[in-house]
Amino acid sequence: MKDSGLEIPSLPCLCANSRRAARALTQFYDEALRPLGLRVTQFTILQVLDRTGEVSQGRLGQILAMDSTTLTRTLGIMSREGWIAERSGRDRRERLLQMSEVGRDRYKRAQPAWETAQTQLQRQLGKTRWHDLMKLTSEVTVLIAKQGGLS
Repeated sequence: MKDSGLEIPSLPCLCANSRRAARALTQFYDEALRPLGLRVTQFTILQVLDRTGEVSQGRLGQILAMDSTTLTRTLGIMSREGWIAERSGRDRRERLLQMSEVGRDRYKRAQPAWETAQTQLQRQLGKTRWHDLMKLTSEVTVLIAKQGGLS
C-alpha cells in the first residue's frame, strides 16, 4: 500500500489489518472531532443512543462490539460531562442509558464535522468501494456475533 511516499506492508492476518485500519480511522475521526471536544468513541455512543433511545449498557456493548471495561470507562467520562443520563433497570445491576439534552446538543454540533470526514473518505474511496466496505465490515461483525464471538 503506497500513499505519498509512505509504504505500509501488507499483513497476512485479517485481524491485524482490520485493527490497523481501525486505528487509522480512529485517528482521522478524532482529529475531525477534536475542536468539538469529542472523541470518535464518544460520538459513536451518542450516535447509537440517538438511534436506539434508551438502551441497557449490556445491549450497547453488543451493538458496539465493545468490551465492558472500555465501555464502562468511556460511559463514566460521558456521564461526568453530562452527555448521558442513566437509571437502574428492573434489577439493580442493569443500567439503562440515554442521551441527555447536553449530549444531544453536543452530538448535533459535532455532526457537521463527522459528515465532512465521512464525505472525504467516501470521495477518496469512491462510492462503490465505500458501499462495499460498509457492507463487508457489517457482515464480518454479524458473522462473528452469530458464532458467539461477541459478548
